[in-house]
Amino acid sequence: MSTVSALGKQRTPIRPARILLHVFLAGAALAWLAPLLWAVFSAMRPYSETSARGYLSWPHTLNFDNFKNAFTQSDMTHYFMNTLIIAVPAVLLTLFLSSMVAFYVSRFDFRVNLALLLVFTAGNLLPQQVIITPLYRMYLLTNLPGITASGKLYDSALGLVLIHVAFQSGFCAFVLSNYMRSLPHELTEAALVDGASVWRLYWQITLPLCRPAMAALATLLSIWIYNDFFWALVLISTGENMPITSALNNLSGQYFTDPNLVAAGSLLTAIPTLVVYFALQRQFVSGLTLGSAKG
Repeated sequence: MSTVSALGKQRTPIRPARILLHVFLAGAALAWLAPLLWAVFSAMRPYSETSARGYLSWPHTLNFDNFKNAFTQSDMTHYFMNTLIIAVPAVLLTLFLSSMVAFYVSRFDFRVNLALLLVFTAGNLLPQQVIITPLYRMYLLTNLPGITASGKLYDSALGLVLIHVAFQSGFCAFVLSNYMRSLPHELTEAALVDGASVWRLYWQITLPLCRPAMAALATLLSIWIYNDFFWALVLISTGENMPITSALNNLSGQYFTDPNLVAAGSLLTAIPTLVVYFALQRQFVSGLTLGSAKG
C-alpha cells in the first residue's frame, strides 16, 4: 500500500517541449485578445485625456461615459431592431431550406443528388464583389409595390434577407447533408414500412436528430449575418433601414471622429453575438465534431 501511494505521489517530469507549448499558447491567446483589450481600454478613457497624454499613457480617468454616449448618439435601439428583423428570418429560412435540400440528397438515391449538392455548394465559391453589379441592377428593377416601403427589392429588409439566404444555404446544405448521412438508414426504412410520409420522415424523425448540427449552424449564421456590412452598404440607401453595423457611421462626424467613442460603440454592437454564442455554446461545441460523432 505504501509503495502504491508513493508511486501515486510521484509527479511526471515536465518536459521543455511542454513548457514551450504552453508559452506559445499563452502568447497566441494574448495576441488574439490584445485588440479587444485595447478597445476596452480606449473606450473607458475620455478623448480629452488620450489626446493630451497619448494612448500609451497611464489612465487617470476610467468610466463608462463613452458607452452611454455611443448608445444614445447612434440610436442603437432602432438599428438593433433593424438587424433583428433581418437576421432572425434569414437564419430560420436558411436552416429550413438547407435542411430540406440536405434531407433530399442524403436520404434518397437519385442520379442528380451529387450534382444538386455541388450546385448549392458552388454558390459559396463566388466572391460577393463579382456579382454585385448585376445583383444591384436586378434589385433596382424588381418592383414590389405594397410589399416593401420602397416599392422595390432594393432598399428593403426583404432584399437583405433573400441575399443572405441565397449565399448561406449552400454551406448549410453541405454540412447538414454530411451529418444526415451519418444517421442510421434503418430509421428511415422502418418509418416507411409503418406508412410514414416523406414530410414526416423529414420533420419528425430526421430533423430532431440534427439538433447539434442545426444549433452549430444557427450560431455561425447569426454571427455572420449580424456582422455583415457589405450587403447592407450596397443594397440599402436609406439610413433608417440599415442594420447595426452601419449605425457606427452615426458616431463619425464630418470633420472630427472620436475614436474612443467609436471603440465603445463597436464593443456594444458585439454584445448580441456573445449572447448567442454563450446561449448555444454546448450545442456549438458538439457541432464542431460533426465528422466524428452524431451529436
